[in-house]
Amino acid sequence: MLEKILKVLNVITQVILLLTAFVSLLTAYVIFAPDELPKPFRLVYAYDASFTTPATASVEAAPVAEEAQATTAAAHEFIPGDGVMLNMSTKIINLVDPTGRKYIRVTIVVEFAPDDPEYASLPEEEKTAYLTSFEEKLTSRLPIMDDTVITLLSTKTYEDLYTAEGKEKLRTEIMTTLAQKLPDLHILSIYFTEFVVQ
Repeated sequence: MLEKILKVLNVITQVILLLTAFVSLLTAYVIFAPDELPKPFRLVYAYDASFTTPATASVEAAPVAEEAQATTAAAHEFIPGDGVMLNMSTKIINLVDPTGRKYIRVTIVVEFAPDDPEYASLPEEEKTAYLTSFEEKLTSRLPIMDDTVITLLSTKTYEDLYTAEGKEKLRTEIMTTLAQKLPDLHILSIYFTEFVVQ
């Protein structure tokens, strides 16, 4: 009886070791193999917002909005992290693919500078009231932003998006397109809180 138990434990130990070796090899392949090779999934990279200058990109990309932004910038210079965040919710969008099986699952947060030039000097109660009305204004524009993002993403391929450069290019394209569609609003930055391409 004891021999049977030892044989079963020996088999279980060998299976666990084989599974551990397989998972280790798979992890090493996904991490270290070049991105050109087929992989069961891709790594998603986190970015430090200080490496990009999206505020500059949106101003250059949207000359139509310069007048509206000039009054805001004169009163207080908002930088990414100082603005009002609008979560655009999670979207699952089919990518351009002959098989129709590639898609992206992305959650985007857009940061806007307040459009009141006096915002920085307002008392707290007035700031709260202003933020409520500003957030309502942003929410009313959400269908325009959703349509813009969905239309833009549906023109992308898997190869366009899975690299770090592809994600940064997409961030800039989204800012540029939204700045053109919403010329009265000043976009400070775009944040990806979820980004899965499959």
